[in-house]
Amino acid sequence: MGKAKILIADDVAENIDVLMGVLAGEYAIVAAKDGAKALALASQEPRPDLILLDVMMPKMDGYEVCRRLKADPATADIPVLFVTALGGHEEESKGLALGALDYITKPFQPDLVKVRVANHLELKQHRDRLEELVAARTRELVLTRDVTIFTLANLAETRDPETGGHIRRTQTYVRLLAEKLAEQPRFTAELPVRAIELLYKSAPLHDVGKVGVPDAILLKPGKLTNDEFEEIKKHTTYGRDALAVGVEELGENSFLGYAMEIAYSHHEKWDGSGYPLGLKGEKIPLSGRLMAIADVYDALISKRVYKPPFPHSKAVAIISEGSGNHFDPVLVSAFLEIKESFRRTAIQFADFEEERRVWAGEEGTSQS
Repeated sequence: MGKAKILIADDVAENIDVLMGVLAGEYAIVAAKDGAKALALASQEPRPDLILLDVMMPKMDGYEVCRRLKADPATADIPVLFVTALGGHEEESKGLALGALDYITKPFQPDLVKVRVANHLELKQHRDRLEELVAARTRELVLTRDVTIFTLANLAETRDPETGGHIRRTQTYVRLLAEKLAEQPRFTAELPVRAIELLYKSAPLHDVGKVGVPDAILLKPGKLTNDEFEEIKKHTTYGRDALAVGVEELGENSFLGYAMEIAYSHHEKWDGSGYPLGLKGEKIPLSGRLMAIADVYDALISKRVYKPPFPHSKAVAIISEGSGNHFDPVLVSAFLEIKESFRRTAIQFADFEEERRVWAGEEGTSQS
């Protein structure tokens, strides 16, 4: 690890020389004789670890330099120590209010300068290490969350004819559709970047409730009886109930809150003919309406034991025909604008070469 870098800003050359004489042996020093130059040097990589800033400078005084440093996210965390001959409490309070950490008074006392500089550099190092630890822990928690989601999702998929690619495809469809929808002012507040990311992360859990459906029904290759279909429909409730336990701990604004909402509502239909509650129109959560298009599109284009993969164009036509009855018309319009992105996603995460050939064979026939 190299020497800590200190920026000295003072319009008097003699003051710079004195401070450099005190500190140059232990630290890498850069100097500026005016405020503009100090701001420029503070923005250069590697940035200073500490700034000694004279208060009384022409054109731009130290207070203004400090204000601009703290207003810029790139320099806001650099510790600032004011250098001044002023001794009033009012001046000291003003500097501290702007974000400075301490004052060094003139005439300089070399031992005091060294101690204060060393102390504040040590505090910065401790703070930087803490931030690194927090960032590392945050990355670990995010990774744990993502692995948990895919573990649960894959558990559900092992009991279903659907495949692992279905998870990747549907969550990407949801994100693409949500991002397109967020361009409309009426959805901007409901779909900020964080919400879209949580929708993307939680979408793989939409069918987690299928673990509660008996194999004889879930894996039946033929047509289901009415009673069997009623049992299949319960997977929405099973999924909601399983995820509700986590929501009680993490809160509804967590990814599990979205997952629970999606699991329970993605089979609702715009005209009220869906299940489990028969919700109609915008009473269906937006997350469920997004998932409905993603899930149906993928079911249509995917290979199943009972059907070959449908061409992308046929799936698009079916989704379009479902506007206003099965699907939210606004979401269908958004889907039609980005249908080519759906097709590219399907190709990217195809499970079978047969599927990839069918979808890729429509290259150039669809417009994004």
